[in-house]
Amino acid sequence: MNIVIRGAQHGDRDAMVALLDALFSIEADFTVDKESQHRGLTLMLDGCRKHTCVKVAVVDENVVGMGTAQTLISTAEGGLVAMIEDMMVAAPYRKMGIGRMLMSAIEKWARDRGVTRLHLLADRANVSALDFYDRIGWQPTQLICLRRKWDL
Repeated sequence: MNIVIRGAQHGDRDAMVALLDALFSIEADFTVDKESQHRGLTLMLDGCRKHTCVKVAVVDENVVGMGTAQTLISTAEGGLVAMIEDMMVAAPYRKMGIGRMLMSAIEKWARDRGVTRLHLLADRANVSALDFYDRIGWQPTQLICLRRKWDL
């Protein structure tokens, strides 16, 4: 099996939305809204890509995994950090190293831009994701995530 990790393209959006559908179906804080997810991916892909990273894993010309990252400026670090989101590998392709390959590609993108720290959010109930992050060296922090949302 030939696994390719590459930058996402506009033609990948439908497959990526399907991956997000599967991800958001198991995360309590998010709902599946294909139109919103498509719009968000379009915004990321239309940008200059200096501050955003959208990677896909491709097997036999099919997108089977994805991960995104965006930079932020951290006063604690005195420079750039990046938030990883949307890490997802389709169920039949898990435990093949694809998630690790996606994370490595995102980490390379971040290092190349001078990012000093990566962080991500994971659903507490997503034990397989938490186990994956633990296996590849991620550590929990004392921080919690809070949010406030409103309709425009």
